[in-house]
Amino acid sequence: MRTTRGRFRLRSAALAAALGAGLLLAPLSAQQAVAASTLTNTGFEADGTGTATPSGWSTYSAAGQNAASFTEAGGRSGGHRLSHWSSSAYKVETYQYLSGLADGTYTLSAWVRSGGGQNAAYLALRNCGSAEQRTDLPVTSSSWIRVVTSVKVVGGGCTVSINSDANAGNWLNVDDLAFTAGSTGLGVKGVDLSALKKNEDFGAAYKNASGGAGDPVALLKGAGANYGRLKVWVNPADGYNTKAQVLATAKRIKAQGMKLLVDFHYSDVWADPGAQTKPAAWAGHSYAQLKTDVYNHTYDVLNALKAQGTTADMVQIGNEINTGMLWPEGSTSNWTQLAGLLKSGVSAAKAVSSSTQIALHLANGGDNALYRTWFDNATAQGVSYDVIALSFYGYWHGALSSLQANLDDVSARYGKKVMVAETAYPFRLDSKDAHENIIDLPSELVSGYQASPAGQSAWLRDVMNVVEAVPNGRGLGVVYWEPAWTAVTGNGWDPTDPSSGNAWENQALFDYDSRLLPAANWFAHR
Repeated sequence: MRTTRGRFRLRSAALAAALGAGLLLAPLSAQQAVAASTLTNTGFEADGTGTATPSGWSTYSAAGQNAASFTEAGGRSGGHRLSHWSSSAYKVETYQYLSGLADGTYTLSAWVRSGGGQNAAYLALRNCGSAEQRTDLPVTSSSWIRVVTSVKVVGGGCTVSINSDANAGNWLNVDDLAFTAGSTGLGVKGVDLSALKKNEDFGAAYKNASGGAGDPVALLKGAGANYGRLKVWVNPADGYNTKAQVLATAKRIKAQGMKLLVDFHYSDVWADPGAQTKPAAWAGHSYAQLKTDVYNHTYDVLNALKAQGTTADMVQIGNEINTGMLWPEGSTSNWTQLAGLLKSGVSAAKAVSSSTQIALHLANGGDNALYRTWFDNATAQGVSYDVIALSFYGYWHGALSSLQANLDDVSARYGKKVMVAETAYPFRLDSKDAHENIIDLPSELVSGYQASPAGQSAWLRDVMNVVEAVPNGRGLGVVYWEPAWTAVTGNGWDPTDPSSGNAWENQALFDYDSRLLPAANWFAHR
């Protein structure tokens, strides 16, 4: 071990924690010898360009690669930023030790960019008297993204750390850090299990990561999921996703100690921005009757859930209703009528359980103009709700930075919690059945995220990181769409066609051998 001469004198407990975590602190200049109680030089503006060890910060590399950490022009808000880069493989850490902190929970926020490809690139809070906390940097080569991580400080000290374990040419940028009192975390770490009942009825089986047989709900709960989402159709051709199946799967979800989100489609088939077809039984009904239909159907399903002891914790009134629901009467071309239908659903849900949260759900989660227009109208019409829910699939809906900008804006504009109610990513491109997958070409992938178990893990991780970073604790959580919809004959996408195939099995969280994939472990995120 190198001599400690010239280092700042950490209390023995902090030093022991540092050594236990494998962190060997680098020698500091006299200017940096005394740790402060506040983070300094947070925008890396004090030294100009080309400084390997910015004022207030320290740099360490076991291989003597300190030069891989440096300041340069091109800050997010000021003139400079911190960068990690080298033309050869490198490991480097840029850190700042804080002392004299009051014990409590603190949050680090930072604006970051990364070209991806590193073995590891993350922010960390370590030597804080509790378990180290990390947040990985998302892949975002052009736009800045804010990320957060929080930790419990015990003993008054904490190290703020920026870390790279990188290959030649990999890079990251960091700027505008803040270390403040408060905590972060996600209340919803969910899985949509709408296809599970039919999948199992047609022979699907599930395994843990080691290949042992297991109940898929229990496996996902064991990985950290705490919410189950179930869609409801009115009278589908295959008889699935009706009240009966929702009741049965809700029992399994609640038995695992998970909460329940019920997603009303108000249709016999898929409802989304391009299709909001009325149920056949309601086809000839007047607008006034449709309001009654919505109320009665919503109340019936939710009251049955309550009666069996599985009250819904959250309810979506409509699914991806960018363009309204129950066309044509409930189209966004007639907001007064759409609002009336939404209010009927909300009233029914609250009549069953006043504590049930109401979510309104749109797709295209990166489209801020859409969300402003839609929720401005909902507000003007007096529609009551608790949560703004978004679908966000990066291969369709834009960059993570667009998702963040939209989440930040609408949560502040409407004073609501926000959540990603649907996301997913492929772990491979080929199909297990004969049906072509929705995402099956390299050109369809999000840049920086491969179709691999690691790429799928990184995608879920980074979407969760973006939601967690929504200011003022308004980032509620993330639901992964259909993680258990594996390829089994008979459970295809079309409820009217028993021979239809599955276009989604390569985005499930169970692989082609039915084993739980590593992405599921991100549900154990804060």
